[in-house]
Parts: sequence; C-alpha cells; structure tokens
Amino acid sequence: MNADLRLGDTGSLAGDPGSRPLSADPGSGPRPGDSDSRAGDLGSGPRSGDTGPLPGDLGSDHRPGDPHPGDPGSGDPGVGAAPGRRDPWRVKREAAAARQPSVLTGDVLYLQQVTVSFDGFKALDDLTLHVDPGELLCVIGPNGAGKTTMMDVVTGKTRPDAGRVFFGNMTNLLTMSEPEIAQAGIGRKFQKPTVFDFLTVFENLELALAGEKSFWRTFFARLTPHDRERIDEVLETTGLASKRDTPAGTLAHGQKQWLEIGMLLMQEPKVLLVDEPVAGMTPQETERTGELLLSLAGRHSVVVVEHDMEFVRSIARRVAVLHEGRVLAEGGMDAVQSDPRVIEVYLGA
Repeated sequence: MNADLRLGDTGSLAGDPGSRPLSADPGSGPRPGDSDSRAGDLGSGPRSGDTGPLPGDLGSDHRPGDPHPGDPGSGDPGVGAAPGRRDPWRVKREAAAARQPSVLTGDVLYLQQVTVSFDGFKALDDLTLHVDPGELLCVIGPNGAGKTTMMDVVTGKTRPDAGRVFFGNMTNLLTMSEPEIAQAGIGRKFQKPTVFDFLTVFENLELALAGEKSFWRTFFARLTPHDRERIDEVLETTGLASKRDTPAGTLAHGQKQWLEIGMLLMQEPKVLLVDEPVAGMTPQETERTGELLLSLAGRHSVVVVEHDMEFVRSIARRVAVLHEGRVLAEGGMDAVQSDPRVIEVYLGA
C-alpha cells in the first residue's frame, strides 16, 4: 500500500516509473490568448460543494467523458496534440495497467454460464465474465440487466441455479459462505455508505482491521505498531489523513464513500466490488474517486458498476455491458459506445 497513489498528490503517479508530473500538462494552466478565467474553470476559485484542491488538476478544458487522445476512434493522436487536448486520465489508466500481475501468477475471478432465476424471471442468463488479476473492469447496463445479481452471486449472497464461479484455479466460491468468501479476499462496497457515524474516521478503520473478529479482539485488544501503520497508510491512500479524528457522521458524502473504501482496504482484499461509487457526488468528488480507484487497480482487482458514462470513460480500459442477464458487448469504451446493440438497448435510451 505504500506505493498507492494518494489523493492530494500532484507529482508523478506512484508505481509508474515513467510518468511525468501532472503539472506539466498543457491543459492545467492559462494558454496564450486567454484574457481571463472563464466561469466554471477549476482555477477560478472555490465554488459551492468544493471539497478542496483537486489532486493533479485536470485543467479547465477537460471533462470526464471527453475523447481520449491516442485512444482508438478518438481522432486525436495524443502525443504532440494541441495544448488542452491531452488526456491526464490516460496516463493513470496506463499506470494501473502496468501494475497488473500476470494472469499466470494472479487470481482470475471467473463466472461461467451462470443462471439465476427469480419466480421465472432470469436475472442472469448464461452469464460468462472474467476479471483479470489487478484489472479495473467497469460493468454498465440498463436497470434490471443483472449487475447487482452478478455481485450477489460472487459474494455468496445469492446462489445460482446453474454455472460455475471460481476465484483462482482452486477456489470454488459456490461452495463457500459469505464470510468465507470475504476471508478469501473478495470485498464489496454498496452504493450507500455504511460507516459508523458516531465513531471517528480512525476508529472506523480500526474496527475494519483484518483478523479475528471476536468480542474481546474487537473491543479490548490494543493496536500493534503494525496496525497503526496500516491505518495510517489507508488514511493517506483515501485522502482522509486530515480527518482521522473527525466523527464519520460529519463527513461530506464523497468522504464517506472514501472511508468505506478504506474500510474495505483494511481487510486486505484481492478483489473490490464497488457499486455506483460516484452517485450523488460533486464533480470534484467524482474526479477524486476516479483517481482513488485507479490508484488501487493493479494491486487489487476492481469491478466498478456505474451508470455515469463520463466517469466510466475516464477510468476504464475494459467495459462489459450487461443486458437481460448476459454480456451484450465488451471491450474498450470507444468500441462499446459505437456498438449498435449497446446504443439501441442502453446508450440510446
């Protein structure tokens, strides 16, 4: 975790030996010919709902969802592109991909021909999907497509009628209970934050420490130096170090989401399932959340279920589109968005 990107960093990306400082991005400052700051520019001053300076300011011209220079179909070569058209998110996506372990040494999460029926309705219909070690996969699709049911099956909340679900070569998740699956390294964050409002940020992370969860261990055991170091690392990773002694109930919505992600990290998971992480967030919180998830990819497999297409375009290298309980299309965001089937059933709706 020491090498994870921390919210608030403005230098090169942690874990990316070839990255350059984000401040060198031509889009991060005024350009020749600009006469004044435009309303809405990130550099024009604080606005209502702002939670602080953005880590690695993306520049006033960039919005999540803008075409990615150098990506297939973007119409922009990236390198040597005009100032203000570079894609800072692309650097972060590539850094996350560079951290991914080999599929030969890591654990692949694999769902094969999974079917789940509720009173005759097939929530999942012969679903086959995989997540490579360290991959950040975005799963999108209309309501009722089976996204939540898919996560329920992986975490043991729902048992399928047919199919196989494996984590690595030997771990059959369908034979395990929910606690056993969590202990095997699969963590889930629900859309609504479930933090303890009356406890401080530090205390929430302390309760989430990996290990024995007996009454005595939870309420009376003293923190070891290693425990404190681990909590400090997660506070830095989530950008909540300055809020360590703040009651969780007083945090902003985005900060509560980051705290819950931090609580998952305390369990030292191999896979994080994250459900609609940016729902209800301000644009500033959304960008910070994207940076946090990208900083975790490579060291963890991250599955993000999300409806915000601009956010998905910013963080995803591979996207899977679910429809009527099965994979309709998958691949890069440009390919998925141009697929006529996806446009018909989802994007064109």
